[in-house]
Amino acid sequence: MKREEIRIFILRVGGTNCDEETKRAFRDSRMDAEVGHFNQLVKEKNLLDYDALVIPGGFSHGDYVRAGAIWAKQIMAKLGKEVKTFVDEERPILGICNGFQVLIEAGLLPQFDGISNFPEAALGANIPAGYNCRWIHLTNESNGRCVFTRRIRKGSIIRIPIAHSEGRFMFSKECERKYLERLLDNDQLVFRYCQHDGKYPDGRYPSNPNGSFYDIAGICDPSGTILGLMPHPERAYYGWQLPDWTKNDKIPAFGDGRIIFESVAEYLTKKF
Repeated sequence: MKREEIRIFILRVGGTNCDEETKRAFRDSRMDAEVGHFNQLVKEKNLLDYDALVIPGGFSHGDYVRAGAIWAKQIMAKLGKEVKTFVDEERPILGICNGFQVLIEAGLLPQFDGISNFPEAALGANIPAGYNCRWIHLTNESNGRCVFTRRIRKGSIIRIPIAHSEGRFMFSKECERKYLERLLDNDQLVFRYCQHDGKYPDGRYPSNPNGSFYDIAGICDPSGTILGLMPHPERAYYGWQLPDWTKNDKIPAFGDGRIIFESVAEYLTKKF
């Protein structure tokens, strides 16, 4: 498959944001991306006509109940059969910020033993509490399983912004160590928050912006084709989006977020 033939569907409902920025990033990477309302996909389109699905950031349905909970139930109730086929065929699914919350609530992540009817993890309120919007550093922890990071060397430090109030990744206390070991053994741990020199903050603010367990910022499913992360790669696609671009003699063409889009493009061109 040529890049121009890759079809990406970016979901939208009331409260989502950065869907157009995400579309622009995919299109700049020479893929055919479109934004459509969830109801449009349910009533007028077929999810299986697309090669990848993106659930963008924002505050879907006002984050009532829990962030991502309502939309997750809608997706699995109305598109569950198509989503399961999508997963079985290892078509990529990307959940950014609120999208990560949706994937957790839908049982699509971490998916240790297949799609779960109940969330196996949670993304709780930030510690310290409040909305946190700024640039942070991440390390790539993936050994190569995740299709969205195959062009990022393991251990590399990248810089991408966050913008959330409920991003604290956690497992239930009784399963914490067991589930962490499963993430590590399955190569499902993708991104961890870090300091600018790559050292882990061990949950300490501000390098860990929300108190996430084990400094977790992003995970994938066992196949590596579903990625959820709290930071926004579409906000770090171009060099002019960088917070300190005016300090450079020459503006870089791209930011670190671009590598995520390029990685999935490479996967899809080889798969089909």
